[in-house]
Amino acid sequence: MKNIQITDKQIVIYQAKTGAIEIKKDIRAGTVWATQADIVKLYEKDQSVISRHINNIFKDSEVNKKSNMQRMHIANSDKPVEFYSLDIILAVGYRTNSRRAIEFRQWATRTLRRYIVDGYAINKHRVFENYQQFVEAVEAIRKILPVGTSVDAHGVIDIVNMFADTWLSLNAYDKDALVITGVTKKRVALTGEKLLADLTKLKTLLMKNGEATELFGQERSAASISGIVGNLMQSFGGKELYPTVEEKAAHLLYFIVKNHPFIDGNKRSGAYAFVSFLRRAGLLDTTRITPPALTALTLLVAESDTRHKEKMIKLILLMLSRGEGKIRTVRSAPK
Repeated sequence: MKNIQITDKQIVIYQAKTGAIEIKKDIRAGTVWATQADIVKLYEKDQSVISRHINNIFKDSEVNKKSNMQRMHIANSDKPVEFYSLDIILAVGYRTNSRRAIEFRQWATRTLRRYIVDGYAINKHRVFENYQQFVEAVEAIRKILPVGTSVDAHGVIDIVNMFADTWLSLNAYDKDALVITGVTKKRVALTGEKLLADLTKLKTLLMKNGEATELFGQERSAASISGIVGNLMQSFGGKELYPTVEEKAAHLLYFIVKNHPFIDGNKRSGAYAFVSFLRRAGLLDTTRITPPALTALTLLVAESDTRHKEKMIKLILLMLSRGEGKIRTVRSAPK
């Protein structure tokens, strides 16, 4: 990685291992300015070559010269020095023949492809105010996804966005130290019969669209769903085992997806039951729980290790809390 100091404002521009042109400091003006010597160092090419490319860029009207070149006075120089904008830096990268320029073009092509094919590309300097926290959130999600997971990029990013309000702590998650308290306590009626009736409506819709067969939603054994709902709503000594709406919703998703009560359609049924329960409680936030996020979250549960059940439940609760509850970390007791 080659770093180049740009001007006297402590902005550092460099080319990452991926070939990306990166800027170490967030820029509010929308561009940076580099000298010809800086561009020479960046792409590892002779100054005469860089100079010729810049002249041709202006000659071909690829970039407007007036708005992309300026003369500045710098220390230890008796005359103004020409500085070039980020647009020039990028344009030179497309014209230069060097190993570093090739790496830049490969990165640029991948980024452009994401815009065209996937419809988005991540600018990691703009996603969150603190990029390192964003990285930690992404790594936290990746860490619990098994190799070869079917969770796509859209889903992972949507899950990260779910956690953005509360800043998922990677360290706390690793140490199983996430504690979520103070979320919604209200009565939401749910019975096995009611849940099965709702899932039957889902089955009818899916079959109409050719997305399910008669096996969808068929219980493996009698009262499988009633047993799950019974566990969800049970009380001991007058106190509910899962006293909050969020806990009930999280466990409903987990139990249906992991216990496989149906011959077919456990993941879709679990996701549908999860959303329906939140909607009934008035807690469904469709701006956060988007279809890709719900799909990713459901697959996350499905592919998780059963030994990590409590971690997974806490992860769902963290997402549902939306900053309304108190989220804190505690140190695990010595083992």
